Amino acid sequence: MAEPATLAPEAGRLLVATPTLVDPNFDHTVVLLLDVDESGALGVVLNRPSPVPVQEILADWSGLVAAPDVLFAGGPVGTDSALAVAALPVGEATDPVGFRRLYGETGIVDLDAPTELFGSALSGMRIFAGYAGWGLEQLANEIEEGAWYVVPSVPADAFGADPEGLWQRVLRRQPGELAWVSTRPLDPTMN
Repeated sequence: MAEPATLAPEAGRLLVATPTLVDPNFDHTVVLLLDVDESGALGVVLNRPSPVPVQEILADWSGLVAAPDVLFAGGPVGTDSALAVAALPVGEATDPVGFRRLYGETGIVDLDAPTELFGSALSGMRIFAGYAGWGLEQLANEIEEGAWYVVPSVPADAFGADPEGLWQRVLRRQPGELAWVSTRPLDPTMN
């Protein structure tokens, strides 16, 4: 079977862990790339909800996050800090104070800003403990070695109600042979 084609990493694209990636921090993960530049790449793992409700850590923000309303394990870097990813309604041209647009309608929210600034200004939001980061060469090498598929994202990826099934859903919608990877059992011994 030929290797599936992969896109170049850029903000708004997804890194989908391939079955050969053995790092337990990234096993079957889907990472939303938030920033890619000459110094490296930064993203958050979208499919690792924690059991910790947002209400327990950042109570003021709990009414604004998408279900499930828990903190997500965004990655192994900076796990003692929080990062909020949010989306504005489609076509919204004006960014609220405390929102920094990264691509399309998606950006990050300053968690020190008053929640009243956001109200109905957001169409979705998640809060992540930690993030994933790579030096640019490091990520390029991992992609070349076959650890990651780089694929387009859709808005529902970041804020969908079933994050645990995201790995399979993202792969299933890809063209050609890449969609077949979604049928691979999580435990290959069950094949």
